[in-house]
Amino acid sequence: MTTSLEYRLFKGNNSAEPLFHYEQIDLQQVLARRECDFYVKEGIVYKQTSSAIEGEWHVIYVTKQDEGEIEREEFNLNGALQLEMREFNERANHPLQKTLEFDHHIDILSHIGANYHYIDGLEWEKDSAEIDEDRRVYVLYLIKTGYKMEANGK
Repeated sequence: MTTSLEYRLFKGNNSAEPLFHYEQIDLQQVLARRECDFYVKEGIVYKQTSSAIEGEWHVIYVTKQDEGEIEREEFNLNGALQLEMREFNERANHPLQKTLEFDHHIDILSHIGANYHYIDGLEWEKDSAEIDEDRRVYVLYLIKTGYKMEANGK
């Protein structure tokens, strides 16, 4: 099922201006994007403030968070959707812990919507999620909880 999506820059005092719009976008992708706390496009990081449905349009309201260089996507031979799982650590430039690949946005949504994840037997708690359109990747920022999964998976 396809729908339409618009990102709007929230200006305060109930004022917003259109930023980017997608006329034909899969509903699963809209839902995955709506679960993201941050949206990166053209080197600008936006923070989601709220979302709405206005008739046929899904709307995500954002504020400008940070501005930097446009990062280019890495070569993705198979065209799969990528999810980077990164340690939330700004000083270390958010070290990559694991990359997952999926065929459908619903799989991305199932991961970024979860609060806890396990990487190599260690538990991580979700801090935030973003969609980085410049690099064409979803990113999940995680914090180690210190809990280690036992050998039998519990």
